[in-house]
Amino acid sequence: MAHVTAAERRPQLIEAAIALMTREGVAAGSTRAIAAELGVAQATVHYTFGTKEDLYRAVMERLTGDLVAHVKESAPGDAGFAESIAAMTAALWRTVREQPESHQLLTELSMLALRTPNLREVLETHNREVTAVTARLVAEAAERTGQRLAAPATAVANHFLASFDGLTLQHLALPDEEAERIGLQTLVSSVVALADGTLKPVTLPEA
Repeated sequence: MAHVTAAERRPQLIEAAIALMTREGVAAGSTRAIAAELGVAQATVHYTFGTKEDLYRAVMERLTGDLVAHVKESAPGDAGFAESIAAMTAALWRTVREQPESHQLLTELSMLALRTPNLREVLETHNREVTAVTARLVAEAAERTGQRLAAPATAVANHFLASFDGLTLQHLALPDEEAERIGLQTLVSSVVALADGTLKPVTLPEA
């Protein structure tokens, strides 16, 4: 039998983990079950990744990377800032509609990490990386279109991600095409307003 290197085995195990957990849920994603999904020994998982937490990190990175690549490809080269944000939002939302299982798996992994000390750092690192990538996309769109950012790109990214995550959860739990259309329009409008400084802050009452 030909020897398979760890570098070759790594993407195979990630795909096996995604397939298994998409089908049966994150709780089913033990190293033993993932190894069985691929038809290899359990020791192969530990040899390739070290720990289950490292494998989960790789799964989150793979899912997020695929989504980000899809958004980057959709960015128009000759549109204004608002149109660029709208196009990227629409592209990302298509992944929600066409690949809901990927977004559900990311959500399940995030919820698991909140209650698992060994995974908490994985979630924090993942969120920082997603925010950084989103901020870079915002900054690149602003630079390409000549849009001056009135708020830091990171703040714009945080607002976008929080709003988009909320719409995604609503879609997964109770799809409503009209409500989602309005929600996405509001999301783009608020992101653009925050970026160009036309969004007016509101003072909240004391909690």
